[in-house]
Amino acid sequence: MICRGGDRVKTKYPIILAHGIILKDFKYFKAFGKIEKILKSEGCSVYTSKTDGFGTVENNAVQLKAQIIKILQAENAEKVNIIAHSKGGLDARYMIESLGMEDKVASLTTLCTPHKGSQIATKILSMPKPLKKFTSFWVNFVYRIFGDKKPDSLTVCEQLKSLPDAGTEVIDFSDKVYCQSYSAQMKRSRDDFVMGIPLMFSKKYERGATDGVVSEESSKFGSYRGECAEGSVSHSEIVDFMVRKKKKEKIYAFYIGLCRELAEKGF
Repeated sequence: MICRGGDRVKTKYPIILAHGIILKDFKYFKAFGKIEKILKSEGCSVYTSKTDGFGTVENNAVQLKAQIIKILQAENAEKVNIIAHSKGGLDARYMIESLGMEDKVASLTTLCTPHKGSQIATKILSMPKPLKKFTSFWVNFVYRIFGDKKPDSLTVCEQLKSLPDAGTEVIDFSDKVYCQSYSAQMKRSRDDFVMGIPLMFSKKYERGATDGVVSEESSKFGSYRGECAEGSVSHSEIVDFMVRKKKKEKIYAFYIGLCRELAEKGF
């Protein structure tokens, strides 16, 4: 069922936008750019996760659960829809699988989530140990300033490393939670200044299409729906980070269409 106010679309359950690493809400900076605002203008009830920018999967899952419990109480709702970007999808999966939240989540949609890891994380882990520890110390230090409670960038990198032998996964909670996934493809380095260098490494080490960080194959989870949008879209552009105006409209349309589909499915 779609609840409309004019041409607006409202899902049955609140939407949680779960961010990945690096990008998080901080003062005037938004992890999902204007996407939360756009979806609210469409009539949806939307929240962005307050998890650590460099917290481990286990740590962030606990934080995400606590936030969702509060949202369910505030909204007087039975469940939520989670739309998770990058590592946010791993945080959400762990929360559902290991923290008893399968009855509180109606749907989980992952966008460019490294379900089978990322070769870039694997290459970072191959750096000399002193360099890794030095870099990790400063990343953790900075993210504490940004509000992280338990930043642990080195463990996060371990959790994101490539899993080349991973086969088709059995999703233990798929009978209770609707699971779907999308990937993105960045075609040329010049298409996104921020992701240009990561794309060169990703193309070298990943097989097939990649968004600059995560391959299409690694993005697949539950019902794989293909690419988020046509054309070249990077890992960071799909969350409205430094996107050209013309491409912004395409990305906003994707999220609106996604929520419309969830509403049609009764979520």
